[in-house]
Amino acid sequence: MNIFYRPKYLSEATQFIDQLKDKDPSIHAKQREGRDLLWDKNVSRSDWSAFREAEVAQKPYVYQTAGK
Repeated sequence: MNIFYRPKYLSEATQFIDQLKDKDPSIHAKQREGRDLLWDKNVSRSDWSAFREAEVAQKPYVYQTAGK
């Protein structure tokens, strides 16, 4: 046994999430479904390059007023 062994700490939030997952095993599938809905999107290369070409260059210091 290691001299520096400490019992594994679980925060209240981690314990709550573990209990929630035990009560509803399908929660992981629901999370993946929500992520797919909002984040994981396929973007075509042509759309991405068109987006990059349409960007306007930003000034080095955006709050500086234009000189006369």
